[in-house]
Amino acid sequence: MARSAAEDVDGYLAEVGDPDRSTALVRIRELCLTELGDHEEVMAYGMPAYRRSGGEPEIAFADQKQYVSFYLMRPDVRDAFEERLADQDMGKGCLRFRRTERIDFDLVRDLLKAVAAAPGEIC
Repeated sequence: MARSAAEDVDGYLAEVGDPDRSTALVRIRELCLTELGDHEEVMAYGMPAYRRSGGEPEIAFADQKQYVSFYLMRPDVRDAFEERLADQDMGKGCLRFRRTERIDFDLVRDLLKAVAAAPGEIC
């Protein structure tokens, strides 16, 4: 999906055409809402994002052309999970899941818990 013009996350998710990706993105959203209790859910850069009140996004996710992406904008958390992230398809701050059945939701949950535990610098 190209950058979405959706006004909210429900609208964004309604645009996702692939049912498997839609299910995976809904599950990621549910984890975000559960684990990031003090964060706001917003649309930023055309995708769902989560930020502390008034701050910059720390987490985001998106339906890309060839994969589901999970953006982790906290270098401190990436460093703390370096070993667990080593086997993942990851760019500077983006986990790429090319097949929805291979999304490690336990890893996603643990990353979200680490983000929620304390504020940190955002890249």
